[in-house]
Amino acid sequence: MSENSYKFLFLNYWRTIDKKILFCFLILFFLGLFFSFSSTSPLAGERLNKDYYFYFKKHLFFTFLALIIMIIISGIKTELLIKYTLPLFIASFICLALVPLIGVEVKGAKRWLDLHFFKLQPIEILKPFFILITVKILTLDSFKQSQIKYILSFLLLSSVIILLIDQPDLGQSILLIGSWVTIIFISGVNLLLIFSFFLLFLISLSSLLILFPEKFGYISSRLIAFFDPSHGDKFQSSSALDAIKLGGLTGQGMGEGILKESVPEAHTDYVIAVISEEYGSLVTILILTIFLYISFRIIKNCFNQDNQFLKISLVGLAALLIFQTFIHAGVNTNLLPTTGMTLPFLSYGGSSLIGSAVLAGLVLNYTKNKAYLYD
Repeated sequence: MSENSYKFLFLNYWRTIDKKILFCFLILFFLGLFFSFSSTSPLAGERLNKDYYFYFKKHLFFTFLALIIMIIISGIKTELLIKYTLPLFIASFICLALVPLIGVEVKGAKRWLDLHFFKLQPIEILKPFFILITVKILTLDSFKQSQIKYILSFLLLSSVIILLIDQPDLGQSILLIGSWVTIIFISGVNLLLIFSFFLLFLISLSSLLILFPEKFGYISSRLIAFFDPSHGDKFQSSSALDAIKLGGLTGQGMGEGILKESVPEAHTDYVIAVISEEYGSLVTILILTIFLYISFRIIKNCFNQDNQFLKISLVGLAALLIFQTFIHAGVNTNLLPTTGMTLPFLSYGGSSLIGSAVLAGLVLNYTKNKAYLYD
């Protein structure tokens, strides 16, 4: 391509993209790099006898890859992206279905596929495409006047949840259920139907706990520990809350926190507590405000959308982003039971960063200002 062609593509991209949302995503990626450097260096150098920058280098590589993925997805023609929603979902679902067969087990959970150069957690990639395919079902013209679309979307949700529960991964299951409920509520479903699905979920969960206590007993243990700390191990969540209290408003200073040295996977599941301890609650509030602002911009854009698919998809993606953020924050502040939920864009992990990039790319693509698109 000639230099003029590249210039044309860039100008077209820049004119149509929602720059405020783009800058917010870029800030989150940059903050993730910064906090990764702070939280993983002691882990690599002092506890694992690796190069101090071992984890940071990996985070830097996946951040760069994630940025490329975000830009590519956001720059594709929206009509083309919608066309490939189903194949992308099927590919990610197949990867998830392969986990019980050839997945690798880490600390009692089998959630990853070993791709040699890194371990892929398929659910991180599947989540945004699950939102899109669910909306696709709900907005099909052939199901416009039929309730069967809710049954089909529920069956789709159930198939994903069954695979997640088997891993086991209760946190991602709850996240998908919450996002799915948001989508079908926005689509205009009868509230009685939502309560029926919720009741069915509770009955199914209770049945699993009763029939398979050896496999799903961890759910009961976490719930019991949450409601009655004297009857369970709350070391991680209590340590995270203590770290947040210790950090106060302004923090202990870069590298001065102790949470990352005492709690396993603090740089993934408890990164917001690590940030609060070292940089203070004011920085944490700023980060959460960025997530809220992104969600506000997404919802605001929905009012300008005529396409029902794009409108409901944006609501679903915003729900996915904000639910995951506040589930992570809730676990770190001991307001929710431990779920092992990462913080989008900031937690360490290649799968989490790639999943965040896919979500960000879809949001940027769907919020383009169509009035400025060139023919």
